[in-house]
Order: sequence, then C-alpha cells, then structure tokens
Amino acid sequence: MALSSVLLLTAAACSGTADGTRPAGATETAAGGPAPPDEWRLVLSDDFDGTELDDRTWTTCYDWNKDGCTNSGNDELQWYLPEQVSVREGELTLTAERRETRGSDDETYPWTSGMISTGRDDWYGEPRRTFTYGYFEAAIRIPPEAGMFPAFWMMPASRFTPPEIDIMEFLDTTRKVSMYVHWRDGDGDEERQRGTYGPVDFPEKFHVFGLLWEPDELVWYVDGVERLRVTDTERIPDVPMEILLNLAVGVPEAPPESVGTARMHVDWVRVWEKR
Repeated sequence: MALSSVLLLTAAACSGTADGTRPAGATETAAGGPAPPDEWRLVLSDDFDGTELDDRTWTTCYDWNKDGCTNSGNDELQWYLPEQVSVREGELTLTAERRETRGSDDETYPWTSGMISTGRDDWYGEPRRTFTYGYFEAAIRIPPEAGMFPAFWMMPASRFTPPEIDIMEFLDTTRKVSMYVHWRDGDGDEERQRGTYGPVDFPEKFHVFGLLWEPDELVWYVDGVERLRVTDTERIPDVPMEILLNLAVGVPEAPPESVGTARMHVDWVRVWEKR
C-alpha cells in the first residue's frame, strides 16, 4: 500500500467518518494519488466517548487475567487493575500510581497501573477482537515522568510470543519512540528488528502512531510519516493478533523517588481491513 493511501486513511481517522471511506475534502494526498475509496473498511473505531470503557471491545488485563495481571517477563514493577483505567471527556486515561499492591500471584508490587486489550477476560476465554493484517492507528499522549514504559502493540491470540509487533514503545526516554517486530528464525531462536524516531517532545501533545501490516510488508508511521519498513516475509507475522495499550513501570529502570504518579492518554483507536 502506498504512503499516499496511509495518509488518506489518517485523514479519514481524524474526520471520524463512519464507514472508513474517503471523507469529503480528503482528496489531496502525497505523490501516487488517492487510494480507491472501497479498498479499506473501518472495523474498529473507539473515540472513548461517555464515562465507561466499552467492554465489548476491551478488557483491562492480559489473557492471563486473575484479579489483575502483570508482564513478569519484563520484570515490570506494576500490577494492572481495572480501576486504573478511566474514560472521560473523550479520552482514555491509564494511570500509574506508586501504591503497594498484592497480586494474585502472591507477589507484592510497588506500583499499580492500567492497560487495555482486545483479548480475553481470562486464560480460557475467547478474545474480543483479533486481526490478521490491516492498518492500525492510535492518537496517544505519553507521560513525561521518568521510569514509565508506555506501549501500543500487538500479540498473538495464541497467548505466546513471538511473533510480536510493537507499534510504539518508549524505553528510558520520552523523546525517541521505538518500533519493533519480533519473530523466530528457522532454528526457533527469537529475533527482533528495531527502528527509532526522534528526538521529539512526545509528552507535549498527542501524536498518531500507525502500522500497516500486510503479508509482504510492515510499515510504521508517526504522525502520518513513514518511519520504518520491513519487507522480509520471514519477519512478518501471519497469525491473528490482539491489540494492547498499556502503561508499564520500571523498564528498563525504576522511576525516581520523586515520581509518584503518571498518566498515558489515548484520544482514539482505529483499525481498517481490506474489503
């Protein structure tokens, strides 16, 4: 899919068209011309209106939810709980707080935080939404505090990684976004490819992070501009995946003692698939 097509999809996202086709006035695109209006359809669109999270689309934990959850593989400092997720005035807010929390795994965590996923309510449930290929976007404002690990990413509905696609991550910085794809090579070893973009004062305002995922390419966008492209098909997932947005804490380093809370804001999330 050409860059002009993705920019057109971004314009449709910002205009809030109901069917995901080209809105009026969105005919000016980069070289290559506009995309066919019937090539893509909007299959997920959440502007976080109202005062409650739409539980038909989102759950507030990983697939291994049991009265909360965490990602122990990263040695993260938070235990995720649903009360750390709020919807108000057209925004989703994920709040991390320095508050000692006892997890259902009998471990005590110094922080609690929030996340959302299109996955399951528990290990044996069914995912709410999964996707195999498409165009994925979210408008996100990351927190300015040190020691936070905000992410917008995708993991397999099988509940095991890799593969994994990280549309955006901020590791030990708020000024440079990381973009990753993780896969297993022919010998079964875990591999990854990373791209970065910055420096930018990302906490200053909302930025749009996007991913085009097709069988023969992965393309990452920040504010409608291509920042990373992968075309080696060995590296490109071909399995159903869930969408996740989370505010982890303490990767790669713990927050300074002066930090007691942080918030990640999400204005909207949208997904398109080819018709």
